[in-house]
Amino acid sequence: MEQAQRLQAIPPYPFAEIARLKDRALAEGWDLIDFGIGDPDLPPPECAKQALASAIEVGPMNNYDESSYGLPAFLESVSTWFGERFGVDLDPKGEVKVTIGSKEALAKAAWAYIDTGDVSLVPTPGYGVYTFNTQFAGGEAYAMPLLPEAGYLPDLDAIPEDIAGRAKLLYLNYPHNPTGAVATEEFFKRAIEFAEKHDILICNDAAYSELYYGHEAPPSILAVDGGMERAIEFHSFSKTYCMTGWRLGWVCGSRDGVAGVSRMKSYVDSNVFPALQQAGAVTLARGGDHARMVRDVYQSRRDTLVEGLRSIGWPVDPPQGTFFVWAPSPKGMTSADASARILSEAHVITIPGSSYGEYGEGFIRFSLTLRADDVEARIAEAIARISRLGLSFG
Repeated sequence: MEQAQRLQAIPPYPFAEIARLKDRALAEGWDLIDFGIGDPDLPPPECAKQALASAIEVGPMNNYDESSYGLPAFLESVSTWFGERFGVDLDPKGEVKVTIGSKEALAKAAWAYIDTGDVSLVPTPGYGVYTFNTQFAGGEAYAMPLLPEAGYLPDLDAIPEDIAGRAKLLYLNYPHNPTGAVATEEFFKRAIEFAEKHDILICNDAAYSELYYGHEAPPSILAVDGGMERAIEFHSFSKTYCMTGWRLGWVCGSRDGVAGVSRMKSYVDSNVFPALQQAGAVTLARGGDHARMVRDVYQSRRDTLVEGLRSIGWPVDPPQGTFFVWAPSPKGMTSADASARILSEAHVITIPGSSYGEYGEGFIRFSLTLRADDVEARIAEAIARISRLGLSFG
């Protein structure tokens, strides 16, 4: 039976293709070094595992959570954590909603607000979920170029007036996947002014908010004047606490914006497994040391990879956040060609920048989430293998 046109109109999900190539290479017995999909290799906090095990033993935790926004314990824990981290006072009754990670909530934001003919403003390079779900909802995704010379921040003034006038959503993502850029409060202030002028809801994907390098933590757009009225922000346990498979996160901010996502979710899924919510509440309260450990580990890997690539001639800048390194493609090669050659000849998996949209071309992405007994040694081995390819950047 033929699939719906909406599904035929978009390309295959890029990571699905990477997984297919990886499976084929492993079947052929290759010794792969995998800098591909960003799935943390570190364990979750002990407090999360213990809290989940305890919660499973409680009868009501195994039933539906029929509340509108989530378990009170979870919502209150988010509110407390957010206040301590960002200085933002969130009302747990209406300004926070539990989500199945952040990916599904970002998708449902498009379904909640985009009608046929509406526009979402989406970053490129960027996470494809923003674009594809806008298209699924019948809208148009307008690509905002993120250029290195602009610090990978979109030029909002360059958006045509007719496009801005049709826009309903502005998707942002800082710290940014795949470039590792971090936004400033000044940029967030400008984005809020732009959104107020054109009556747009800002959707800031902050899944990597706790993966930053240096002493200054990234800001929340909700902490900027006007943010609570004009923006919603999406957070996840996946990256901060290495809990990708748990599928747990939240959306918070504008009461109307949270309500829109919540209403859409009510028609598509039930709330997150209550025992997971209970474990999440405990993790936010007790998992700070684990989050700092995760940052330290990825910073060490980042420095090893960046220094190694530079030593063989790659002009690479260290990312300010996330666990990704954004590196230029070799001279005379597309990003897809570069990733394919590095895979076939060096047996090293990377992600072509073109997977992230038009302005991702010319780069490839390395993830720091390697699974190995000695990750630093595997990074060094990858550098040695890539060096033998003799790639040029002149």
